[in-house]
Amino acid sequence: METANERLDRAVAIIEEAMTLALEFFAARGNIATRTKGFQDFVSEADTSVETLVRERLAAVFPNETVLGEEMGGIADDAYWIIDPIDGTANFLRGSPLWGISLGFVRNGRPELGIVAMPVFGEIYSAADGTGLLLNGKPFPRDVPFPEVQVMSLGDSASTDAEEIAALNVGLRHAGWVVESIRSTSISLVFAARGTFDGHLQKLTTMWDIAGGVVLAREAGLDVRIGTREGTDIPWVAAGTPKLMAATTELWPEIKTVRSSSSA
Repeated sequence: METANERLDRAVAIIEEAMTLALEFFAARGNIATRTKGFQDFVSEADTSVETLVRERLAAVFPNETVLGEEMGGIADDAYWIIDPIDGTANFLRGSPLWGISLGFVRNGRPELGIVAMPVFGEIYSAADGTGLLLNGKPFPRDVPFPEVQVMSLGDSASTDAEEIAALNVGLRHAGWVVESIRSTSISLVFAARGTFDGHLQKLTTMWDIAGGVVLAREAGLDVRIGTREGTDIPWVAAGTPKLMAATTELWPEIKTVRSSSSA
């Protein structure tokens, strides 16, 4: 029977290949085809090509397993792979290195395996239940050398009410945090997992944005909570240190309704 570590290793090998392809597109980004999906929401030839590659490799390595992708769709059943081929496409197109490739495996609604690659940096962060956080296949304990420097990230979306996000931003600043927004949910969760940020909060997201990164954050020891916005099936995510989560509950009471996903 295949172990979680073996399954993770095989998935990481797929993402290693996807990184190479994505970097080729990044180097030639001035000449690739793009289109707009919505306000400040773009999809490029890189997105579709990387997703196609990952889908083909998943079909070969994990036959008969369901796959859902941001660009090509699919079905979220009881157990499925989920791909965000280029998370942070706007950053990618503008030449910022803050974009990534995210792959997760979700079982019964709970992400249990996650990979986020940062191709420009040559880094692949990965984790599955019980593995701890790994960087390029080696243990990477979360490290915060200057804990008095309080910094976190706040995700935004063109579909989210601007005043709602602004109120959370102001509240967190008043509570003592520097608030970052880097326009890539998976990279924000990587930064939270490795200790660069105290956490990441996002009131409106998608499963393909978070499935890889939340496993990293959970295995790094952060409190991770995923819920849905009232009256919808739209996910939100809160992942952070106990201090950040305590401050956040005063500003965003909804996160109190969801138990931490640290247990299987």
